[in-house]
Amino acid sequence: MTSRSLVHAVALGLLVFSNAPALAGAQAAPSSQPSRGAILAASRDVIAKARYCTFITIAADGHPQARIVDPLGPDEGFMIWVATNPLTRKVDEVRRNARVTLSCFEAATSSYVTIIARGELIADAAEKARHWKAEWTPFYPNGAKGTDVVLIRLSPLRLEIVSTERGMAGDPKTWLPLTITFP
Repeated sequence: MTSRSLVHAVALGLLVFSNAPALAGAQAAPSSQPSRGAILAASRDVIAKARYCTFITIAADGHPQARIVDPLGPDEGFMIWVATNPLTRKVDEVRRNARVTLSCFEAATSSYVTIIARGELIADAAEKARHWKAEWTPFYPNGAKGTDVVLIRLSPLRLEIVSTERGMAGDPKTWLPLTITFP
């Protein structure tokens, strides 16, 4: 090793050693989990920016069925609403098994929110009107009053989020996401 190489190696070693506390902090897991309110706010943001999400039900044969939906919400209670034709498979699947999942992925930040929920079919016109999304109207010309549309209300049981941009990374070893449960 030349003397110049030795000087560079020593300088590099001093730089790394002097920054060791900062580097160690950058690699360490957060000391505390974000608040429930922060997790819910970040989750709302991910869902809004994702726009389209994957809605998963359980088919009669026990296999998961996934399709893309354009949800409304979450509202203040974190209820999410999905409009669909009452003749679709998903309606029969929710009727048979109310355990559903909604997975929303925001591509720009590689963030995701998964909501494990209980699905309930809503056919009441007044209730549909209260939870109507204008973007659904081209698919259902009679809007919330039509019999060609039913809403699926997703009542959350558990929420999972990973969004490093929002300071919500999962466990660095197991990749377990931040999780909250609903009463």
